Amino acid sequence: MSGTGHPGWAAPAPQVRAADRTGRPVLAVVGATGAVGSVVLQIVSQHADVWGEVRLIASSRSAGRKLTVRGEETEVVALTEDAFDGVDVAVFDLPDEVTAPWVPVAAGRGVVVIDNSGAFRMDPDVPLVVPEVNPHAARLRPRGIVANPNCTTLSMIVALGALHAEFGLRDLVATAFQAVSGAGRAGVETLRRQLSAVAGTELGTHPGDLRRAVGEDTGPFLEPVALNVVPWAGSPREDGWSSEEMKVRDETRKILGLPRLPVAVTCVRVPVVTTHSLTLHARFEDEVTVERAREILDTAPGVVLFDNPAAGEFPTPADAVGTDPAWVGRVRRALDDPTALELFVCGDNLRKGAALNAVQIAELVAAETG
Repeated sequence: MSGTGHPGWAAPAPQVRAADRTGRPVLAVVGATGAVGSVVLQIVSQHADVWGEVRLIASSRSAGRKLTVRGEETEVVALTEDAFDGVDVAVFDLPDEVTAPWVPVAAGRGVVVIDNSGAFRMDPDVPLVVPEVNPHAARLRPRGIVANPNCTTLSMIVALGALHAEFGLRDLVATAFQAVSGAGRAGVETLRRQLSAVAGTELGTHPGDLRRAVGEDTGPFLEPVALNVVPWAGSPREDGWSSEEMKVRDETRKILGLPRLPVAVTCVRVPVVTTHSLTLHARFEDEVTVERAREILDTAPGVVLFDNPAAGEFPTPADAVGTDPAWVGRVRRALDDPTALELFVCGDNLRKGAALNAVQIAELVAAETG
């Protein structure tokens, strides 16, 4: 790191500085050359222009590259302490091990950091924010950091939060069908290689034939993902649970302000490039009706209700990919429990599941200068 000494954890001023000569706050996108960073730049270019300067920051090997943001080519600068001079808000999308030391550097220089990694999500002094659900939490940031939830949580939480606000969530059982892009570019490249290997073959019709054809080329996955589903994502945790499953549980509790909410999650990797899907069994405090649930979902910000199975209308990743909302369908009352709803949700894990939510948080912080 450049500079003199390591800044401490002093909280920044409650208002962003709006130091740019235009009077508008300065945004830094840290990890601008990555998969999520590139989507952040797209979204910033598409949204109302609330920023003065947009500064692009990445590793030293990417410094000097030029990327287009807001219709202009902008040069990427290296990640150093001095890169945050004059910055008001920074969106970080870097691996946890890189984020952990660098976020305090930025926050210590008075920057409000929106962090997309898992490094600070469960810190009690770092709010975990979804603007459609708990926007007020973004203002309470004693460490100068606001955390962005995991992509799987974000794929469902806007719809679930709207139902919770009406009915009062009592417990949740979810199965997440995770797209390979959730494992980064390596996941996408692995799926595409495997699809090329199996295309036009009879593979998938005999025990072990797919595994033999793929061999060791499983990339970030434990098993072949083409023509297959893999009931595991993340790293091992106690009693057979995975880190991805625990993230959804812990983050849902924190976002909804329900620290003791019973949550059970199973994560399954599926051969989809982008867009996570989930089945939800959500039990509420009182009896629910499908009619009222549909009214809530149909008017909830950030939700598209697409639910007419008789006409072949229900959400799939092919519908939701590249779009911002959570798509919801298959809304039913549980057959054996009048307080529970069953539903199916799809959300683009690179947009609302990462970049869009981070930009929305950044825009909430920018609005504090108004």
